[in-house]
Amino acid sequence: MTRIQKVLALSREMGVIRAKEAQERGIHPEYLKRLEQQGRLIRSARGVYTFADADITASHTLVEAVKRVPHGIVCLLSALSFHELTTQVPFEVWLAIPPKTRAPVENLLPLRIVRMSGQSLESGIEKHEIEGVSVAIYSPAKTVVDCFKFRNKIGLDVALEVLRECLREKRCTVDQLWQYAKICRMQNVMRPYLEALT
Repeated sequence: MTRIQKVLALSREMGVIRAKEAQERGIHPEYLKRLEQQGRLIRSARGVYTFADADITASHTLVEAVKRVPHGIVCLLSALSFHELTTQVPFEVWLAIPPKTRAPVENLLPLRIVRMSGQSLESGIEKHEIEGVSVAIYSPAKTVVDCFKFRNKIGLDVALEVLRECLREKRCTVDQLWQYAKICRMQNVMRPYLEALT
């Protein structure tokens, strides 16, 4: 099997491949560039390539974003969209990263970076298998609380809509919301809205 055949087999198997992953398997990144020039791979972000004939799902950009930022966690509008809790369709992928981590400079893949730390960053993470890739996404309850925490970025109206929708569809309990509200220090902000809805 030639190196180009190896790259094509690997990208077909993985759907989305990073140049670093190819290099770990002894394949020079130049082969990825050649296959991109031939139209057999599509460069979707810096160092991230998608097999041209891959079955692309609605969540494909989440896979590309996580491949580009492996330590990122899908949050806010992107998490809401994944959990089908909003009518809004984000044109960027919202990712949470630690405060001292360098944010990627990206022009191909639109990313919106939010910084979180400690328990606020680490709690409420669910792992979902999308196109064979494990993607870290915040749970519905944690996402609702994050919407209140970052209401200046996404709007209070969105946070209220999501809170109502989440409780109406029984996607989370009031206890779960309070748990994450304590972790994110949002009890005082959320209390009047929760009391009005319960």
